[in-house]
Amino acid sequence: MSTAILTGPPVPGSSLEGDLRSLGFDVRIASGTEDTAALIAAVPGADRVAVVDPRFVGHVHALRLALTDPRFPAAAVAGALTVQPEARPALVRALSAAPGSGVPAGGVGAQAGNAADDRATLSAVQAARSPVVPDALAEALDADGTAVHRPELGSLVATVPGDPQARNEARQAVTAVDDEAVRLRSAVKARDGFFTTFCISPYSRYLARWCARRGLTPNQVTTASLLTALIAAGSAATGTRAGYIAAGLLLLFSFVLDCTDGQLARYSLQYSTMGAWLDATFDRAKEYAYYAGLALGAARGGDDVWALALGAMILQTCRHVVDFSFNEANHDATAAGKSVTGSPTAALSDKLDSIGWTVWVRRMIVLPIGERWAMIAVLTAVTTPRIVFYALLIGCGLAACYTTAGRVLRSLTRKARRTDRAAQALADLADSGPLAEAVAGGFKQRAQSLPGFLPLAIALLGGTVLVATAAFTDYGSLWPAVAAVIYVVTSGLAVARPLKGALDWLVPPVFRAAEYCTVLVLAAHADVNGALPAAFGLVAAVAYHHYDTVYRIRGGTGAPPHWLVRAIGGHEGRILAVVLAAALLNNSDFTLALTALAVAVALVVLVESIRFWVSSGAPAVHDEGEPA
Repeated sequence: MSTAILTGPPVPGSSLEGDLRSLGFDVRIASGTEDTAALIAAVPGADRVAVVDPRFVGHVHALRLALTDPRFPAAAVAGALTVQPEARPALVRALSAAPGSGVPAGGVGAQAGNAADDRATLSAVQAARSPVVPDALAEALDADGTAVHRPELGSLVATVPGDPQARNEARQAVTAVDDEAVRLRSAVKARDGFFTTFCISPYSRYLARWCARRGLTPNQVTTASLLTALIAAGSAATGTRAGYIAAGLLLLFSFVLDCTDGQLARYSLQYSTMGAWLDATFDRAKEYAYYAGLALGAARGGDDVWALALGAMILQTCRHVVDFSFNEANHDATAAGKSVTGSPTAALSDKLDSIGWTVWVRRMIVLPIGERWAMIAVLTAVTTPRIVFYALLIGCGLAACYTTAGRVLRSLTRKARRTDRAAQALADLADSGPLAEAVAGGFKQRAQSLPGFLPLAIALLGGTVLVATAAFTDYGSLWPAVAAVIYVVTSGLAVARPLKGALDWLVPPVFRAAEYCTVLVLAAHADVNGALPAAFGLVAAVAYHHYDTVYRIRGGTGAPPHWLVRAIGGHEGRILAVVLAAALLNNSDFTLALTALAVAVALVVLVESIRFWVSSGAPAVHDEGEPA
C-alpha cells in the first residue's frame, strides 16, 4: 500500500489528487507540520509514504518516476518526496527538525501577561499550521545520510510555481510535452545494439505498453520468453528443415519478448528482486539450451556437433567473464588521482564515438545478443547446425579478440590503482577452492615481493600446461593428472596476493577457459556416445555458478557463501576430479562420472541460488548496459 499526504489544501482546478490516485496512492490532506507528522505516523510501517506540495504542477509520469520506483529508499522531484519503510525514520527526524514541528506546552496564552512570550507562542502555532515543503525535507534526508534519488526528467515538467503567472506557464509547459510519448521512449534502453535499437525496440515498446495495460508483469513476460526459447530449442532438436525454420522464428520472437520484459519494467516501474534474478540468468539459459537443441537436431541427421556446441558455450561464457572481471577491477579504480577513463585509449574511444556511424559499427563488432541471436536464427533456418556453430565460433572469437585487446591496452596505459574491494571481487570471481587456498596460504608472504605481472603469467602457464597435456595425450593417460597437480599449485600461486595488478583482471577468465576447455578435450578424447553431452551439462552447471557469483557481486551482497565454493571443489578441485576420472575410468564410466558431477553441481548451486534470490536480502540487480 502507498499513502500520499498533501501538505495543504489542493489548488482549485488542480488534478493532483486524481493523478496521485491513478498511481495507486491513498491521498490525505494535512493542515500543517504537526498534522503532516500525525498523518505519517498513522501510515502502517510497511507502507510507502509520499509528501507532496499541493501547488505541484507537472506530468503524471514525473510523479510516477519519483514516487513509485521500488529500487530506491527515498526519491524526489520538485514538490514531491517519497520514502520506503527503511527511510521512514529519517523522514520522521527531518519532520521533527522542521519549523513548527511542535507547539509550546500550554498553548496560546500560557505565558499571558508577557507580550514577547505571547508573540513567540503565536508564531509557533502559526508555524505548526504552515505547510511542509517536500524539497526541504529531501535536503534534510540527504544531510542525514539517506540518499534521495532524483530521476532524470528530460522534457518532463515537475515544479512548484510561486504565483498564478508561473503556474499558468507551468501548465502550458505540461501541455506542450506528450507524457505518454516520453514514457514510451524512456522504456527503451539508452544504450543498446544496432539490431535491437532499429529492428526490435521500435515496436516492442508498444508490446510492453499492451502488456502493462492488461496487468501482465515483467516476470511473466520473462518466463514466456524462456518458454518460447525452449520450444525453439525443441524445434531445432527435430533435425528437420521445417523444425529449423520454426526454431529460427521462435528464437527471434523469444528475443522480442526478452526486450519487452525490460521495457515493461521500465514503462511501469515494476522492478523486483525476482525479476532481476530471472532476467540475469534466463538469457544465458535460453541461448545455451538452444545450442543443445541444435546439437540434438544435428545428431538426428548423423552429424555430431556436440564439441562445437560446447566450444561455442565456452567461448561465450569466457567473453562474459572477461567483461565482468574488467568492469569489477575498474569499478572504483583511480589513476594518478583521477578517473581511470583518462588514458590515450579511452581518448581515442571518445573521439570515435563523436563520429556517429562508428558508434554502431563498434557495437556490432562485439556481436551483442541482438546481432548474435539474429545471426543464429537466420542461419538455423537456411543452413545446418554445423554452419551455425562455425559462424558463432568465428564471430564470437573475433569479438573476444577485439574487446579483450582494447581492455588490455586501456589497462596498460592508464596505470590504475585498484581498491581492496576490486581485489576481493576478482578473488571471488577466481572461484578458488580449498586446494588452491592451501597453496596460496603457504606462499602468501613470499608472493608480496614478486613482480606485478606474475599472477597472470603463472595462471596462463598452469592453464596452458593443463589444456595442452590433455589435448596431446591419449585418453586414460596419467600425464593430464600430473598437469592437473601443477595446475592446482599455479592456481594457488596466482591468487597468493591481492589481484591489484594492471592485468590481474584476466586471471579469472584464464581459470574459466582452463577448466571448461579441459572438460571439453577430455570428453572428446573419450570418444564414446554421451561423453560430450555430459560435458556440456557439467560446463553449463558450473557456468551458472559463475554467472550467479557475478550478479551477487554486482548487487553489493558479495559472492556466494564460502561453503558453497568448497562444496563444489573450486575450479581446481573440479578439474582434478575430472582428470582423475579420465585417468582411472573406462570411457563409459567416465561419461557416467561427468553426468553425476554435473547433476551434483547443478543441484547444490541451484538450490542455494534460488534460496538466496527469493530471500529478502537479495539485491535488485538490473542489467541496463550489458550488450553481450
